[in-house]
Amino acid sequence: MSLFRRREPLHVQLAREGGLSLDAEQPIRPAWDAAGIHGNPRPRQWDAVVTVDAPELEGDRAAFVALVGGDLVVDEGPDDLEPLATALEQELAPPYRAEAVRRERTVWAVAGRRIEVVELPDVAGEELELTVNDSEHTLLIDGERHFGSIAALERPGHVVRARRVDGDLWEVETAPL
Repeated sequence: MSLFRRREPLHVQLAREGGLSLDAEQPIRPAWDAAGIHGNPRPRQWDAVVTVDAPELEGDRAAFVALVGGDLVVDEGPDDLEPLATALEQELAPPYRAEAVRRERTVWAVAGRRIEVVELPDVAGEELELTVNDSEHTLLIDGERHFGSIAALERPGHVVRARRVDGDLWEVETAPL
């Protein structure tokens, strides 16, 4: 008779005490992993995605902003993107930013996300960033610090980024500090 008891390996003991099975045939998930999905979900990049048959469009990519009232501001691609906008607007009302790619000879995939658009007359630059924290305002115009503020963008406790869409119209994104 042996004086020593045979001990089970440490990983087996820890798995048993933690309620896990090492048997590949019968895996046991802990209660916190019941769904098999964990972590924070990624934010949705697009509010709507559609496909459209547009044989008259040239090129392979397009990017544009649709404004209330029907105007399209083309960032990339052919000038007449109306067929893409019409298809997307079955799912998403302007204003929105959209990107499109050719999937087959005449079929395009178009994705769009809602945006906020504000009118900022007499504002210089192409990109703005305004941070309002308590009574402190930090304004960057095209990456350079400027004194003052832009009242239409002031949102206490937030960082507001804006980029020029066309003329006095700016696309605005807001994030909490």
